[in-house]
Amino acid sequence: MSSKSGLKVLLTPPICAMLLLAADPVWQTKQIRDWTNEDARLVLAQSPWSAAVKSAIMPLQSEGQRREEGQMGQPQGVGYKGLQVETDKQQVSRVMSGHFTPPPAPAAITVRVRWESATPIRAAEMKAGEVEPPTLEGEGYQIAVYGIPGSNFKGDPKTLGEPLKRFATLKREGKPDARPSSVEVFETARGVVVAYLFPLSAELSERDTIVQFNALIGRIAVTHDFDLREMRIDGKMAL
Repeated sequence: MSSKSGLKVLLTPPICAMLLLAADPVWQTKQIRDWTNEDARLVLAQSPWSAAVKSAIMPLQSEGQRREEGQMGQPQGVGYKGLQVETDKQQVSRVMSGHFTPPPAPAAITVRVRWESATPIRAAEMKAGEVEPPTLEGEGYQIAVYGIPGSNFKGDPKTLGEPLKRFATLKREGKPDARPSSVEVFETARGVVVAYLFPLSAELSERDTIVQFNALIGRIAVTHDFDLREMRIDGKMAL
C-alpha cells in the first residue's frame, strides 16, 4: 500500500464522524409518517423532547426531624421505595464499630424526562410499539419521568400522585412558576412513571426560550431544561 493510500485510510474515519455529527436530526429532515423504528427510538432516547437526566438523591431525614413533623419511621412511597438506604440504627452501628466510611447509598440516579404531550413523542411511541404511554385526563402540557424505582405501590394513579403536586414546577424567566394541575403515578411493564399535567393557562411560547422542569419525587430531585426553540416540527413548536 502506498503512503498516499495509507494516509487516506487514516483520515477517512474522522471525516466520517464529522459528517455524522453535522447531519440534521430526523425530526428536521423527515415527515413523521416516514420515520422508521430506528428514527422513533432516537426521538424517544435523545431529542429536544426527551433526555436522560442524572438526578440527585436527597438525604434521609433524621429520626428527630421526622418526629418534629409528626412522622414515624421512614416513608415507603413513590421515590422512597426501591432506593438503597441506611437506617438510623445502621448509622449508629457503623459509628459504634468504628467504621466511618460513607454509607453505600447512591448519590444520584438516572431517570428519563419526556415532554409526553408533544406530537413527535406520541408518534414515536406508537411507531416503536410502546403500548403503555402514560395518559392523563384533561388538556395541557404533559411531562413524564421514567425510571423511578419501586413497585407494587398501593393506591390508584391519582392518589399516588397527589402528594407530588406541590413539589413540581415549570420555571421561565420573567414569569410566575407554573404548577401542575394533576400528577399521576403509573406502573408499567418497564417500571414506574410519574406523569405531570401543567395547564394550558401557563401559555408557553418560543419567547420563553428555556423552560426548566423541576420535580421532587420522594427523595429524587429531577431538573431538566427544555429548549423550546428546538422543539419544532414542520416549522411549528410542538408541545
